[in-house]
Amino acid sequence: MAAKESFVCPVCGHVMERYRNPVPTVDVIIEYDHGIVLVERKNPPLGWALPGGFVDYGETVERAAAREAREETGLVLENLQMFHVYSDPSRDPRMHTITTVFTASGTGALQAGDDAGGIGVFAEGELPEAIAFDHSRIIEDYFAFRRGERKGMTCR
Repeated sequence: MAAKESFVCPVCGHVMERYRNPVPTVDVIIEYDHGIVLVERKNPPLGWALPGGFVDYGETVERAAAREAREETGLVLENLQMFHVYSDPSRDPRMHTITTVFTASGTGALQAGDDAGGIGVFAEGELPEAIAFDHSRIIEDYFAFRRGERKGMTCR
């Protein structure tokens, strides 16, 4: 069921409807230096997160993933592959987002972008405690997949 709200045009008085739809985002699990790259967020919600962000109008999710990775980490992506889609309406406390998650190898020099408080490479079992959004679940799914515990992602 689509969420919609009615409002009255202040000029002509016509009643119009505005639909609220989920916002598309991307996140990238970047394999780099025997771990994965996480960015420490400067802005709420605080914590460590996978590099990612909003898809711009007219942009493919693949291009958005490459752009966000470059902006946030300084890395160029190689072997970009779609991993899974996460759509829980509560995954982002700011709004309902749907993220397409990719995996890729990162090349170049790791460097935190302007909106990052820090950046790091983490191996499984050595992750920071404060992880933003639903990225703990995404990372858990990724490492389970790498261990061969999941052949494909299932709905849960």
